[in-house]
Amino acid sequence: MKNLLKFGTPNAKLKALATSHYNLTRKKVATFSLPSGYTCPGAKECLSYANRKTGKIKDGKHTKFRCFQASAEAVYPSLRNMVWNNFDALRKAEKEAAEGRGSIAMAELILKSLENVKFDILRVHVGGDFFSDDYYHAWVMVANAMPDKLFYAYTKSLTSWKQMREITPANFVLTASRGGYHDELIDEHDFKCAEVVFSEEEAAEKELEIDHDDSHAAYGNDSFALLIHGTQPKGSEASQALQKLRKKGKGGYSSKRKAVV
Repeated sequence: MKNLLKFGTPNAKLKALATSHYNLTRKKVATFSLPSGYTCPGAKECLSYANRKTGKIKDGKHTKFRCFQASAEAVYPSLRNMVWNNFDALRKAEKEAAEGRGSIAMAELILKSLENVKFDILRVHVGGDFFSDDYYHAWVMVANAMPDKLFYAYTKSLTSWKQMREITPANFVLTASRGGYHDELIDEHDFKCAEVVFSEEEAAEKELEIDHDDSHAAYGNDSFALLIHGTQPKGSEASQALQKLRKKGKGGYSSKRKAVV
């Protein structure tokens, strides 16, 4: 029997999404994650890795703020094990597939794994990103196969989105994440985008609404801001900004994840 993928329960932010003003009835939210950094080919300003065995954090050479989920992986070995098992299972399915059928094999694995997951909304990647065109295509097929479900994702893998935009279904909602290697594609192709800001004042200056519950990402059509959150390197500009936000009672979400089969 194939190793099935594991899905997560929502943190405080995503629990708020379940009852946001867009939802007339309470929705069930689930999450899916891969290893942060290791599966993020487009990441630049948020690039961080948690070592698979030790959890030790390493930031990229261009990192301006540390990836929230990488910090969580560093703290919780169970989360680290889950995301790596997911990645291993997907790569195994892709490797064992006949030539040209890697995306189909990964889509079949995802669909099989979702059979016992109760959800209305699935955030694709709290950690990680679309690590290849075939993997992106796999999620396109999954969304097509489940038209009554809403799938949404933040992504810096903008070349995959650009290439397959025309075949991406309406129930697979993407938000470009600024701060990557392909930011020029955001304006070129009018992608909805999210930008991490260090203060509410910065968001106001950029005329961006702050998304506090992922409703802008899942349902909105306009670009928006996200307040810096998570553990940041000591003494960094991001860390100082986060301290100021926390004094105001802002800038944090529960980072602990539980796996659900």
